[in-house]
Amino acid sequence: MIPAERSVPRVLSIAGSDPSGGAGIQADLKSIAANGGYGMAAITALTAQNTRGVTGVHVPPPGFLRAQLDAIADDIVIDAVKIGMLGTVAVIDEVAAWLGEHPVPIVVLDPVMIATSGDRLLDADAEDALRRMLPRADAVTPNIPELAVLAGEERAGDWAGALAQAQRVAARDGVVVIVKGGHLQADEAPDAVVTADGVLVDVAGERIATSSTHGTGCSLSSALATRFAATGDWGVALRESKRWLQEAIGAGAALAVGQGHGPVDHFAALRTVEPTHATASPRLQVEPREPGSCDAGSWAAGDFTAAAWERSRGIRDAIGDVWFVRDLASGDLPPVAFTHYLAQDALYLRDYARVLARASALAPTRQAQAFWADAAHGSLVAELDLHTSWLGGEPDVPASATCRAYLDHLVSCADRYDTVVAALLPCFWIYVDLGTRLAPRATTAHPYRDWLLTYGAPEFVASTRTAIGLVDEVARTADAGARARMAAAFDEAAAFEYAFFAQRAGDSTVHLPPAAVHAG
Repeated sequence: MIPAERSVPRVLSIAGSDPSGGAGIQADLKSIAANGGYGMAAITALTAQNTRGVTGVHVPPPGFLRAQLDAIADDIVIDAVKIGMLGTVAVIDEVAAWLGEHPVPIVVLDPVMIATSGDRLLDADAEDALRRMLPRADAVTPNIPELAVLAGEERAGDWAGALAQAQRVAARDGVVVIVKGGHLQADEAPDAVVTADGVLVDVAGERIATSSTHGTGCSLSSALATRFAATGDWGVALRESKRWLQEAIGAGAALAVGQGHGPVDHFAALRTVEPTHATASPRLQVEPREPGSCDAGSWAAGDFTAAAWERSRGIRDAIGDVWFVRDLASGDLPPVAFTHYLAQDALYLRDYARVLARASALAPTRQAQAFWADAAHGSLVAELDLHTSWLGGEPDVPASATCRAYLDHLVSCADRYDTVVAALLPCFWIYVDLGTRLAPRATTAHPYRDWLLTYGAPEFVASTRTAIGLVDEVARTADAGARARMAAAFDEAAAFEYAFFAQRAGDSTVHLPPAAVHAG
């Protein structure tokens, strides 16, 4: 896990290059960025390829690969390494030697050994060298054919057999095995985290009917390295990475790249485009979504956040109907109304940052402590600075009834870590969901362009996903009473999110959502 003073994992990919952009180094860097990390690359091979196949491979001298690795390590602290295509015994040995001399906190090995067609990509000596490298990795991400090669056994015939085979590899080499079930002949495509003690996490997955699968293995392993560096939990990292990748796969066809197996859309979450028609309702539509559009609900990291998000559905629908959101989206919002909103939001952010700092003080792990502290700093610096630049200075108005009530709720939850993080989550999640739907309206001429883009920004998306994972991490070990308190804290905060958009200047009451949709 990355040190407490860092919140952005610095992830090095050691892999081959794909000039078409769908796999290899190019996919790794996109994957790392989409999952909240900073990507670096040391190239093991240059390929001539596109979506229809590989037509040439050039492997630079292993000494030049070592020069790349040494240059990075001499200057930059590396939080995680993802290893992809290595290709030859000499390259494998060079990387293994470098890892022996430059220990890094996390190594994720994607054993690129067998093509989708079933062709073996390594000769027998290289396969043996890769097996010898397994003990240097923290996790390995084989598909089912690759797992069989690593195990030195016949290919598993079903999921249960693959899990058992993975456990044997994990016990033999002291490595976590992330088994990928995409090669199963079934409608399901599960993945699992397997250790020497057995299955740690088994994550179900629905097979997506698409030909846009180029680079999925590269992308998943890079996402796992990034999310584990951020969370320190293989189960959380797999759930987050799998949800992100499923969305990316589903959106890949819309990119219309190439004539063969197209790439996934690593940044699908940032490409939300709501359909517009001349006869459409002025409401900012929430459901149904177009295929491949951002679905912030898919980021739920466990049953607690999944249930909380579903309970908030009515509130999120109602927010789309609120006069402020509707007029903001169209650009017709009067400046005086926007100024009132910004002033109240600026007043809110100052005390909200204090509650975030309280969550940091109560956090049970260094990673959680660092995240909530960074969020508090971001609220005071990035967000509050944007507000005051719009306002021309600090707001000189009293807090509204809604602002005071919302802050009172957060403060009332701040005596326990579990309840305070549950209460804070809607301000991340509901805002980023709304922001990603408003972002496509942010044309160059839109009067509120800067605000529309802020909450759909990649940094805020990444922070939201981390916050979701941290809340579920607490909920997984909480007893029934604590989970009930967390649910109530989340639901009440979600209702206040509606109220904040619904308020008008001069209101002396708090406009909570209609009783039919009020989750609390």
